[in-house]
Amino acid sequence: MALNRYRLKHLRKKYRGARKAYKLLKRPDRLIGIILIGNNLVNILASAIATVIALRLYGDAGIFVATILLTLAVLIFSEVTPKTVAALHPEGIAFTASHILKPLLILFYPAVWIVNHVSNGLLRIFGINTKNRQDFGLSKDEIRTVVDVSSQKIPEHQGMLINILDLETVSVNDIMVPRKEIVGLNLEDDIESLLTTIINCGYTRLPVFHGDINNIEGFLHMKNVTRLLRSGGEGLTKEAIKRFSREPYFVPENTPLNKQLLNFRQVRRRIGLVVDEYGEVEGLVTMEDILEEIVGDFTTNKAEDEQEEIVELENRTFEIDGTATIRDINKANNWDLPTDGPKTINGLVLEHLENIPDGNVTFTIGHYRFETLELKNKRVKKIRVRSLLINNSSEDADEEDED
Repeated sequence: MALNRYRLKHLRKKYRGARKAYKLLKRPDRLIGIILIGNNLVNILASAIATVIALRLYGDAGIFVATILLTLAVLIFSEVTPKTVAALHPEGIAFTASHILKPLLILFYPAVWIVNHVSNGLLRIFGINTKNRQDFGLSKDEIRTVVDVSSQKIPEHQGMLINILDLETVSVNDIMVPRKEIVGLNLEDDIESLLTTIINCGYTRLPVFHGDINNIEGFLHMKNVTRLLRSGGEGLTKEAIKRFSREPYFVPENTPLNKQLLNFRQVRRRIGLVVDEYGEVEGLVTMEDILEEIVGDFTTNKAEDEQEEIVELENRTFEIDGTATIRDINKANNWDLPTDGPKTINGLVLEHLENIPDGNVTFTIGHYRFETLELKNKRVKKIRVRSLLINNSSEDADEEDED
């Protein structure tokens, strides 16, 4: 009963004893029946023999002597010691015992059938359905615990497995590129400006639009640009850009990442525009953004190279760009800033202040001290944040484990 069911499924491919143990555990009522029949037969027989011997040696007082001595002997040699060994080494004991229990189950099947039939009948009287089997499937939280426990065996994959489990709790608007940061081709610009954007953008796909991103024409892939830039760029025209652009793909802002990853695969797309409930474009999301949530950052762009969003100044104090997302800040610093509201640190500050400050201010949210450093264009551009809490949770957990 102490066997790990999932490990047993794996080991049954290698060991005959594991296969027998797996079959026995498929009908635990029969397994318990044959074990308890043998257990009780031996205990009752030992009790009868000990009583007879004690009566002959000590008379009527022998009943008390036999009871005390047999209880100690049974507890030490038949219960506590062997069951402790079995609990510590369930596989070795179970695989060996299965070779004995299987023939005994066949030999004493009539007795097991009678015992189980009567026992199951009594359980049904009390409303217990014996046909229901225990579900050994693991929930997401249980799988997370298994991954944490197995961290030393899968150090390279632990983080990715945890991130995969978290995909359904994160939506595309948590990882999207905000609308104001989208680099695209505005067809109202002149050809020279469009050519400059294409050459300097550093991206594989660019949105093509008229005046505003909501008037989207499609996405232009850079592999098609070589067809347009022949003869020194003479083939680059606005009509050509529109013709080589692929129709846009839209993503609802609250779509979970695990669902969107499947959607990208289904429609064979790698980029989409995130829209709100009114159809307004809120940002842009790519398949690479979702994959980076699993494996971590594996691509770079110029914006990231030019400036770090989170810079550590001293112990537990950081200078943070206003556009940095709260999720990234929490992940980088192991913090717990609220994520159920604004997505960026700028939004969190403005929500807390309930106005746009005229100058730099200092305030506290939870156990974090905030100090605005730079205000520009009605938003917080730079802010200093200090954690007022020393995190000893891991040390406390270690101390509890040791206790």
